Amino acid sequence: MGPTIKLSSGHEMPQVGFGLWKVDNAVAADTVYNAIKVGYRLFDGAADYGNEKECGEGIARAIKEGLVTRDELFITSKLWPVFEDGDKVEPAIRRSLSDWGLEYFDLYLIHFPGALKYVDPAVRYPPGWHYDGKSEVVRSNTPMHVTWAAMESVVDKGLARSIGISNFQAQLIYDMLRYARIPPAALQIEHHPFLVQQELLNLCKAESIAVTAYSSFGPASFLTFGFKHAHALVPLMEDELIVELGKKYGKEPSQILLRWATQRGLAVIPKTSRLAVMAQNLDCTGFDLAQEDIDKITAKDVGSIRFNQPSNYFETDKFWIFG
Repeated sequence: MGPTIKLSSGHEMPQVGFGLWKVDNAVAADTVYNAIKVGYRLFDGAADYGNEKECGEGIARAIKEGLVTRDELFITSKLWPVFEDGDKVEPAIRRSLSDWGLEYFDLYLIHFPGALKYVDPAVRYPPGWHYDGKSEVVRSNTPMHVTWAAMESVVDKGLARSIGISNFQAQLIYDMLRYARIPPAALQIEHHPFLVQQELLNLCKAESIAVTAYSSFGPASFLTFGFKHAHALVPLMEDELIVELGKKYGKEPSQILLRWATQRGLAVIPKTSRLAVMAQNLDCTGFDLAQEDIDKITAKDVGSIRFNQPSNYFETDKFWIFG
């Protein structure tokens, strides 16, 4: 399975996993199945991705063919903001489990902080950001301690083995730690050389919260959205330093970027549909970068280039969660 990270819940999480964001429904089952054949055991999904049913089909096929057992897999899903009211958390996780065809998740995360007004799945699923499905962002009055208590209850009921958070910042994490009966085992954040968030990483290390990096290749995943700041940057895969280090170590630029994260103790969840690249990405812990090279990559941090935030996807004056 490769290297793992011990969570505060006591469970082991693979350090290198496979991300399922933007994996098309038409190919999701085959993509998951092929990734299992390559050697991936962690799959990072979410209700919002709209492909959980198909991803589950890929897993079911692999299990049926004896490629893997359920216990050998580590499956993550996420709670969308419209389901953060206390009485909506359990129905939401049960819906995701049903779509996956699973009895439990290894890790269940709150996808974004900031509860939004509930949208019945019978009306629209996945519900997206907007209450009306078009442009209206409506916040819920549910505070985080209520949502977190409901998250703790899904652990008590055996629906999730570990729980955590995604896209949270330091102040809210410190507040959560004051009242959490079960502290968050993991934090998932956008993390790449343009957005290191070192102080947030320091907090997590001090509080035994494992960190998973998404968007390890920076702007690459966001070019299709037309983000101006993504198009304005030199792609990290073509960055002069990253390319030079790839030549130095005999690795692909993608492997250099992933090793920069994993060697610093983070988990990563890259994705690709190409089998050869799947294997390359998975093999990002079998070599070490010199500390001076890690420092050079880290020095590219500008601290303010964030791609995955609501205000990048749509105009809003009501949902500034990274303000």
